[in-house]
Amino acid sequence: MECLVEQGTEAIFGYPGGTILNVYDALGKYSDRVRHYLTAHEQGASHAADGYARSTGKVGVVFATSGPGATNLTTGVATAYMDSSPIVFISCNVAENLIGKDSFQEVDSTGIMLPITKCIFQVVDVNKLADTVRAAFAIARSGRPGPVFIDILKNVTAETAEYEPIPRSKHRESGRLKDLFDRNMVDFRPPSIDEEDIDILVKMIGESEKPMLICGGGVVRSRADAEFNRFAELVDAPTAITVMGGGGISGRSPNVTGMIGMHGSQASNIACDECDLLIAVGCRFSDRVALDPSSFAKQAKIVHIDIDRSEINKNVMTDHHIVGDAKEVLAMLNERLTQQSHPEWKKFVFSHPTETEYADGGETLNPKQVCATIAKIVPSDTIVATDVGQHQMWAIQHFHFDYPGQLLTSGGFGTMGFGLGAAIGAQVGNPDKTVIHIAGDGSFRMNCNELSTEQYYKLPIITFIFDNRTLGMVRQWQNLIYKGNFSETTLDRGPDFVKLAEAYGLHGRRVSNQKDLADTIREAMASGEGWVIDCMLDIDEMVRPMVGGGDHITNFMKI
Repeated sequence: MECLVEQGTEAIFGYPGGTILNVYDALGKYSDRVRHYLTAHEQGASHAADGYARSTGKVGVVFATSGPGATNLTTGVATAYMDSSPIVFISCNVAENLIGKDSFQEVDSTGIMLPITKCIFQVVDVNKLADTVRAAFAIARSGRPGPVFIDILKNVTAETAEYEPIPRSKHRESGRLKDLFDRNMVDFRPPSIDEEDIDILVKMIGESEKPMLICGGGVVRSRADAEFNRFAELVDAPTAITVMGGGGISGRSPNVTGMIGMHGSQASNIACDECDLLIAVGCRFSDRVALDPSSFAKQAKIVHIDIDRSEINKNVMTDHHIVGDAKEVLAMLNERLTQQSHPEWKKFVFSHPTETEYADGGETLNPKQVCATIAKIVPSDTIVATDVGQHQMWAIQHFHFDYPGQLLTSGGFGTMGFGLGAAIGAQVGNPDKTVIHIAGDGSFRMNCNELSTEQYYKLPIITFIFDNRTLGMVRQWQNLIYKGNFSETTLDRGPDFVKLAEAYGLHGRRVSNQKDLADTIREAMASGEGWVIDCMLDIDEMVRPMVGGGDHITNFMKI
């Protein structure tokens, strides 16, 4: 607990159990310095810590017990790992004399966590506990951020040791910590940037007639939005945004073409196919962006800027790359660049749609109506947490995100049920901001138990359910690819989401037109309490545009 305070921890999300009781016993004595949030499930705790970390830029912290407590974290750990979110997960295992004996609630949690974390520790000596915690935080937040897992044996939590405070500012120079950091390859400094690489890119930009930029999640993680916005202005280039890049550049910028990839806008995908220079910053070139790597940006010289060298030439071969922190690289580029101008190129790109238009929903709402109504009423700096599916794509297509941490979504792992926990963490970390949760009726079923957490801690989160009574994204694929064989995707069953909200002590309402939706949002905002608003959509509404997996980026399906 002293080490957590030393690291600046203000909030812990967790769920107690037998092996971690000694830690919870100590936790009770720190309630004036660190607040614990008891969630309904360990997965909810992991997503809450993730939402807290993404929205604040701080390290999230989770407590869980052994066995099922630890395994219940795995989906949240993998979610954080895929999206480079800094979280320290702390679990306690059975005592040392019970390890390997199939003891009650024993599991090889470090083995399970190994492939989905930046680093794992198992603490068997109380004298090494403090330094292990310090190392875990340093690893989580340094370089490319990510989750770290600490497994503490129960007998260690029952033992005592002398605590020597080491302020975080002194960690780098502490001789005692140096070996531990070196063994785990902790480098507090980002990779050194080759100035010649910067100059090469400046020259490439000057020679380009049709440049394009991609804003990826690395811009958000680095909090490099000011630098990226300036970079886009100087290059005067159309700029696409990945799912994870929302908020890395203002969505209201006149250079923004919208999302790129499988559900990217026509403007983004066509610009990618026609550009002569493609500069991707903090982007992994995943299969949802570079659907067919062999034909991706085939007319362009491709430049990749990323803090993680292992991402370079992993999915897409580059013509030039710069390894370094996005904020630092962009600042160096901005110092050297002169103002570019590409009016004809931009005119061509923006002759194609950046957003999809939808027909009037009639007796139901359409997705753009829902998004537009929400955006018109809530503050512009509202934090938006989404689950995964059609509603996620609609939210990213039609909301405009202006700063890092405003959009919280599971991009890499695609975790249904992520949104409510993430919204809870975001509201804890940003008590003065409005936080909304965008869900589908399928995703919401997965972790709706966290409504109890929202209600107990009086968090005024508004959940909007895009309710089309189906697993919408799967149904869309079944419709387009599987000839309408809607196998096991229709959700013609409970619960009644309005009654469910009321059962948890929250407000609930069902709406099917824009007026009722607008009136309900205003009422919810004025109440300062938690709400669930059930928005009725047509069962066959689809996300458009769409490019099939593995297809050329401009091969839009006929929908």
